Amino acid sequence: MKIGLYFGSFNPIHTGHLIIANYVAYNTDLDKVWLVVSPHNPLKPSGSLLNEHNRLHLVELGVMGEPRLRASNIEFTLPRPSYTIDTLTYLSEKFPTQEFTVIMGSDSFQNITRWKNYEQLIKHYPIYIYERPGHEVKDTYGAKVEILKAPLLDISATSIRQWVKEGKSIRYLVPDNVAAYIAENNYYK
Repeated sequence: MKIGLYFGSFNPIHTGHLIIANYVAYNTDLDKVWLVVSPHNPLKPSGSLLNEHNRLHLVELGVMGEPRLRASNIEFTLPRPSYTIDTLTYLSEKFPTQEFTVIMGSDSFQNITRWKNYEQLIKHYPIYIYERPGHEVKDTYGAKVEILKAPLLDISATSIRQWVKEGKSIRYLVPDNVAAYIAENNYYK
């Protein structure tokens, strides 16, 4: 089985994330896409981060009913901060019959040389890159890449958190069940 790993803070999960995950699940050779909730991205500040278990639950709500998408808490038990190569090494040992592919935006791919042991990552794992405006992939650094033209929405989790704080509606930016759960639990207030 081929599994795509889509890493993110998902703070919160939004329609843009889900469109990309669903597009990759149905328009590539992958059997499943796991949305891997990162407890803490070493390249991002963790100040406004909702608790990882709460973010995982929001992702579970977001992918509910979609058989090819799955929320994953795999990084919760690994040392922190989470490094993609460590997660991939762990998964490859734990699930030796699965093939893992990394899914990322072209903006993240431009920073790949700053990632821990990136040479190992690009040597051993394919990378599916969805293009983001203003971030054309010019150099693949020798990685096995596939460039995808996934539909993109210009939605940011930062804006969603701000709107919640200001009491504005986030309907259509996130799935209805995610919006309801955020409101019920007073997240991002």
